[in-house]
Amino acid sequence: MDKIKNTKTFMRIVHRYLGYFLAGIMVVYSISGILLIYRDTDFLKKENKYEKKFEPNLTPKKLGKEIKIKGFEVERTEGDLMYFKQGTYNRKTGEAQYSKKELPFVWDKMTKLHKAESKNPLSPLNTFFGVSLFFFVLSSFWMFPPKSKIFRKGMIFAAIGFAVALFLTFL
Repeated sequence: MDKIKNTKTFMRIVHRYLGYFLAGIMVVYSISGILLIYRDTDFLKKENKYEKKFEPNLTPKKLGKEIKIKGFEVERTEGDLMYFKQGTYNRKTGEAQYSKKELPFVWDKMTKLHKAESKNPLSPLNTFFGVSLFFFVLSSFWMFPPKSKIFRKGMIFAAIGFAVALFLTFL
């Protein structure tokens, strides 16, 4: 193992090995992040058909929440049948037949990494990853001496990157 002499050496060593460790996690996060960009399209999605029984006499709003379809809207009602874009719901029996376009199992699980809340089992991984990325930002400033040309150029690029991210965030 490398000998830790000072803060610079410590930062470089931890940065190196943490980087190797996080490489696999970053691959998963990057792929899932790309998939999330296209969540409003049918990219990689397949149509799944469902036949489920819900409570009878659900309102359109409650039915939309139960089925978990964004922008759910009833098109028409004929007798006990409610028709919506993705299928039908029988108000008397509670039976619904509908289809949803969803990502395949593995891709769906990967995209849930970005949606984890504090009560989710993935939240410790997300927190660790976020803290690690923040450490990467800080430790990168110990890679080169502050008076070197590379460090000064790095600071310029960091400032530009920060400004572009803020600009696009508030655009």
